[in-house]
Amino acid sequence: MMVSTRGRYALRVLLDLAEHAENGYVPMKDVAARQSLSLKYLEQIMPLLSKGEFVEGLHGKGGGYRLKRNAAEIRVGEILRLTEGNLAPVACLKCDAQACERASLCKTLPMWKEFDALVNNYFNGITLSDLLQTTE
Repeated sequence: MMVSTRGRYALRVLLDLAEHAENGYVPMKDVAARQSLSLKYLEQIMPLLSKGEFVEGLHGKGGGYRLKRNAAEIRVGEILRLTEGNLAPVACLKCDAQACERASLCKTLPMWKEFDALVNNYFNGITLSDLLQTTE
C-alpha cells in the first residue's frame, strides 16, 4: 500500500489545524507556510476534507478552516480512506470490487484479508491527538 501525496498532505493539514485549534479559523496560507506546502494544492484538498466532515470553513476576513471534531475523535484510518479511496492491498478487497470467481480457490486471499485487517486496525487505532503527542 502506498499513501499518495493527497493523503500525506491531508494528515499534515489536519494536524496543523489541531495544533492551532485555539486560534479558531486558521487561514490556509498560514498552514501552507508552516508546512511548506503549496497553497494551490491545499485548496484542492480542503473541499474533500470539508465534505468528509473533518473541517469547516469560513470565508472572508478572519476566515479559514478549523476542525469540525476534536482531534482525539479523528482517526488516521478514516482520513486515509477518504483521501485514498480505501486501503485495500489488492483489487479484490476494494469496497466496490466484484466478487472474484477464483475466491474459493485462491490460496493467497486469506493472507491479503489478514493484511488488510492489520493495516486498517493499525490506522484506526491512531488519532490526530495521538500524533500530536509524539515527540520525534
